[in-house]
Amino acid sequence: MATIIDKVAWIQILDGRILAARSKGKDTYYLPGGKREPGETDEQTLIREIREELTVAVDPATLTFVGTFEAQAHGKAENVTVMMSCYTGAYSGELRPSAEIDEFAWLTYTDRSRVSPVCQQIFDHLHERQMI
Repeated sequence: MATIIDKVAWIQILDGRILAARSKGKDTYYLPGGKREPGETDEQTLIREIREELTVAVDPATLTFVGTFEAQAHGKAENVTVMMSCYTGAYSGELRPSAEIDEFAWLTYTDRSRVSPVCQQIFDHLHERQMI
């Protein structure tokens, strides 16, 4: 039986680079965001997760859906996939790693090998559209 990990992610692009975060003890980067709590909408999940991980406030009025991507979950059993609903949106505050995040980085498409499989799909999607 297949298992799907349902996540919401924030796409933040600056000068052709995309914001990525690395969790404590990990060597792979992910897009900031996380798992939905029971009853949460995508918007609520994203706002909560970004505040927890990077200490900034995402402006819900600016959220724009980019797409949903699915791939084998990094570091999980073969039958575990991650489904990631992605949004862009403006924020206020200063980006700072918090909670389980060790660091964040602004990556380019050439850094594609440093991100999880689902994030590689997102990088490809954004690269095809000349966004990164």
